[in-house]
Amino acid sequence: MKKKFFLILFCLFGFLFSEAQIFEPVHWNISHKLTGKTTADIIFKASIDDGWHLYGLSLPPNGPKPTSIVFEKIEHAQKVGNLQAASKLEKKFDSNFGMELSWYSKEAVFVQKISFSSIQNVRLEGYIEYMACNDKSCLPPTTEPFSIQLNSKEISSVVVDKNTTLSSSEKIQPTEDFKNANQVDLSSEDNAEISASQWWTPVIKELNNFGNVAADKETASLWYVLLAGLLGGFLALLTPCVWPIIPMTVSFFLKRSAVPSRGRKDAVLYGLSIIVIYVVLCLLITLIFGASALNSMSTNALFNLFFFILLVVFALSFFGAFELTLPSSWSTKVDAKAESTVGLLSILLMAFTLVLVSFSCTGPIIGTLLVEVAASGSLLAPAIGMFGFSFALAVPFTLFAFFPSWLESLPRSGGWLNRVKVVLAFIELAFALKFLSVADLAYGWHILDREVFVSLWIVIFTLLGIYLLGKIRFPHDSESKHTSVGGLMLGIVSLAFAVYMVPGLWGAPLKSISAFAPPLYTQDFNLYKDEVHPDFTDFEEGMTYAAMKKMPVVIDFSGYGCVNCRKMEASVWTDPQVKELLDKNFVLISLFVDDKTPLDQPFEINENGKTRKIKTIGDKWSYLQRYKFGANAQPFYVMIDYRGKPLNKPYVFDTNASHFVNWLNRK
Repeated sequence: MKKKFFLILFCLFGFLFSEAQIFEPVHWNISHKLTGKTTADIIFKASIDDGWHLYGLSLPPNGPKPTSIVFEKIEHAQKVGNLQAASKLEKKFDSNFGMELSWYSKEAVFVQKISFSSIQNVRLEGYIEYMACNDKSCLPPTTEPFSIQLNSKEISSVVVDKNTTLSSSEKIQPTEDFKNANQVDLSSEDNAEISASQWWTPVIKELNNFGNVAADKETASLWYVLLAGLLGGFLALLTPCVWPIIPMTVSFFLKRSAVPSRGRKDAVLYGLSIIVIYVVLCLLITLIFGASALNSMSTNALFNLFFFILLVVFALSFFGAFELTLPSSWSTKVDAKAESTVGLLSILLMAFTLVLVSFSCTGPIIGTLLVEVAASGSLLAPAIGMFGFSFALAVPFTLFAFFPSWLESLPRSGGWLNRVKVVLAFIELAFALKFLSVADLAYGWHILDREVFVSLWIVIFTLLGIYLLGKIRFPHDSESKHTSVGGLMLGIVSLAFAVYMVPGLWGAPLKSISAFAPPLYTQDFNLYKDEVHPDFTDFEEGMTYAAMKKMPVVIDFSGYGCVNCRKMEASVWTDPQVKELLDKNFVLISLFVDDKTPLDQPFEINENGKTRKIKTIGDKWSYLQRYKFGANAQPFYVMIDYRGKPLNKPYVFDTNASHFVNWLNRK
């Protein structure tokens, strides 16, 4: 705020004490156009001198003054919707303010829709407040008053016409290969009024007619969820909370029965019980809160902050700062109950004892897994993920019960288990930053921008590499006179990973961590210029521009906490062919369903027999995705014409750039 104040003050005094030179780089033309018997568009057109730019309607805090249009008096009429920008924004780094900003060059057009019962005596008064800058300096915030009178006899000249473009700048020209595939049929329908209600009209049936591939891709994504669960389960096995229990539990079941086959049967039931307990608990959580609720929770600031703090606490515990366990009375009571019972119930109680005893080690892994899969919005995904986790946890108990001699070959508990625990602590600390980043992005705090995130990861994995080489010791570490070969190799991997991330401080895409790191646009110092930026982040604004340009639209339903969205942007959108097609042939609209910015005017909807209030921008885009396209997972890409009709089947997560190119070319 101080930076903004002093810069504006400096600009003001600079122009006051200059050689009486007055700059007026922005020239306004205000007009209106009747769009119906009782509707009209108020059009604000700015002509901008070369070398100057006019800032957009929405800017980050501590920056310049955004453009705004204030209606002080509206007689015999009312506004319909919000002010719409009908010109394409440019996003560049502004050296005057030291941040990436959005602005208009050469020309900017804004449209405010109004309605009235009678055109007689319709009068509007107000002012435009704006700020203009060039590469070296900025003008102080300026106001431009306006007064508009509508009457039935005299209509002001029309700035925007349906058969012309909004901008005097060169129209985006499609490539030759694209013309035949994506030519939009312009018929007499062009003469009909295109309204926002048309853009919101459901097109679920039309999408299905194209062949909806979302279901197939969802099935494929479930395999990734299963693999993630399996990996989490195998990691949990190598923790001090679980590993020592394996020989103890297997021996218990083998000694429990004089008949070896009976002991093995009980061990199998024990493994199945572990799977049942974890999956049932997961399903209960998902059913109680709901898949969509978990998705919303996963981007909620308080939830992500809580999970960030929780992972940091677990990491400190793993480092040896303190011991974190559930009350011993819980496991003691369950264990005693298991000893006093027989049959299947005793086995279930033994399995539940394992769940409780191992919680301090498995809790962070389970929590991270559930949060990640909850973002899919599916009821099945959390269950699949938890099945993979519990399966990996249960299989060793069963295998060692069938082959007890294998127990002799198991490494004994010792210092290596604590080293595994410390390694997990470093990894948990790195993942904790991801949850903080989600809250930071959703609420626009800007406390963990990309360069800060990458810097912290570089430090964390550098320290992990040094630890694996034996140069750092923690309280519970046993003394070691030499570095093991395994520790050396893992240390090299960790240090190499840290070095790999260094170019990310200057804007390198870092595709391997793109799923976790904040987007590139949050980075202040970015030398990498090949990434794709959306043309609009507002649906109505983007569609207004598309209708004026008569261009097809790609809608990107995304999320700040969407891991796969970041993967698509880093792996697919940076492909030269994809970038060229998106930049030249489409209006790209990115809608973030977890944007927590409050709406100026919240509204109510009726969905599935329930009334809900749409309070935030993210709520609005999430509802649009469900209502118009019948989907709720991200990323989700749809191609529509400027009337809102689908041009191709939807596209979901697939990092094969050639597939995305074919989809854009409608092949």
